[in-house]
This record gives sequence, C-alpha cells and structure tokens, in this order.
Amino acid sequence: MARADRTEVYEVPIEKFYQAIVDYKKYPDFVDGMKSVSIEKEGNDGATVKFGINIIKEISYTINLKHVPNKEVSWSLVTGDMMKVNNGKWTLKDLGGGKTEVNYNLEIEFKGFLPGLGMIEKTLVNTNLPLTMKAFSKRAQEL
Repeated sequence: MARADRTEVYEVPIEKFYQAIVDYKKYPDFVDGMKSVSIEKEGNDGATVKFGINIIKEISYTINLKHVPNKEVSWSLVTGDMMKVNNGKWTLKDLGGGKTEVNYNLEIEFKGFLPGLGMIEKTLVNTNLPLTMKAFSKRAQEL
C-alpha cells in the first residue's frame, strides 16, 4: 500500500480552491489522465462519484465523498476494478490575504499482482500528487 501526505500553500482564496475540488464534472478538463466522471449521487454534504482514469491502462473506481464546505473533502473507495483501497482527504486552511494552506492525504492499494505495481503506486503518490495539487491550484485561480 502506498501513502502520501503533502502540504502546500497557494495564492488562492479558500472558497475557490474548495470549489475546484467539488466540481467533479470538470476534472477531465484539468486532471492529467482523467477520462470520465459520472456523478451517481450529489448533495451539500457529499457525493458518490465514478471516475475513469488512465494509469498505464484505463481503470475505473467509485468513491464516496464527504464535504465540509471550505474546510475538507474526504473520500473512501466504494468499488474499483483494480483498486483495493483509495482513501484520502483534502484539508484546507485559510491563511488570510487570499492564501490557502492545502493538505492532500492519500492511501492507495491495487488488487492482485502486476509486475511493477509497487512502483506504479509510488509514482502515483510521489510524482502525480504534486502535479495534481498544482493542477487544482491552477483551476482554482481560473474560477
């Protein structure tokens, strides 16, 4: 299982960063490898969303998300064709002056055995995570 925990500060108001996170339908426009998004259930306190993402091959997974507006978005795996675990959260802290401290925490594990699977997991959390955070920051700045 691979785990990651990363904190960055961005020159983006907290409300805009939060909006970028919960606008799931737009993920294919700015999240690298995201091919499809299907919202199965959505409300003010959360959503259930199915994602299709290309990681060496296209995989799909459904996660249940819980929202605490302008503070946190957490998730847990409901089902996935290749994933055994996909849990995590975004935690946002308003630093004032249009700055937001963003923490992204992720725990991921794939099903079965594939050659190089451990390396894929590590690449996802160590390389893709910083790029993903930057993509969300850029998207938030555009809102």
